[in-house]
Amino acid sequence: MTEMVATQERLGWSSGRIVDIITETPRAKRLVIDVPSWKGHCPGQHVDVRLSAEDGYQTQRSYSIASAPEDKQLTLVVGRLDNGEVSPCLIDELRVDDRLHLRGPIGSYFIWEVDPSGPLLLVAGGSGIAPLMAMIRHRAAVGSDVPIRLLYSSRSPEDIIYREELDHFARTDKSFEVIYTFTRTQPPDRTSYGRRIDTKMLGEVAWYTDKKPLAFVCGPTPLVETVVTGLIELGYERMRVKT
Repeated sequence: MTEMVATQERLGWSSGRIVDIITETPRAKRLVIDVPSWKGHCPGQHVDVRLSAEDGYQTQRSYSIASAPEDKQLTLVVGRLDNGEVSPCLIDELRVDDRLHLRGPIGSYFIWEVDPSGPLLLVAGGSGIAPLMAMIRHRAAVGSDVPIRLLYSSRSPEDIIYREELDHFARTDKSFEVIYTFTRTQPPDRTSYGRRIDTKMLGEVAWYTDKKPLAFVCGPTPLVETVVTGLIELGYERMRVKT
């Protein structure tokens, strides 16, 4: 895996070129970026994205990296925030061959290195799937069989980001499971949950093993707080629940 050393040089601003823009859902797009100076990242890290206006005004936001360290190009997932300053610009105005300024990779706490000592529980809400997707892809790239169980909360089936890829992993890898829950629209087959994540749901989904499972949780703050509280109540060690 790429050595994770946050040197001053690495944390400088780099220029990246948009090579592809993929519509994932009605509210989210995937940005594929070529960054020639990129020195690599670990699954779970993020970057700062800086936008500059013609009048000199600048603003920046942080976005988790969805691509695995083994990928040649960087992938970010941008979910539309109502009344947001940056996400509408990235979703509506950005075009292939446009350039972005990026700083990173950033973060040392929310990273995952392949660990054979226990299973992995991933819990995502909306575009919070991005850093967890980097972990899932990295695991596949290195051929790991560490068991993964993903609980993914979305508004509706149409709002699932990376659904085709996630379902493919679930079909082809016996040690990977994905469980969906929908907070607004439930599909007719009723094979998924139809409510917000709560302790009862976590009790039905979470790993129970002597190997002390590790959990990563990413999404809106209320979801993260609920999941952390619920997992601790279920016996998870707080230091092994990463948010």
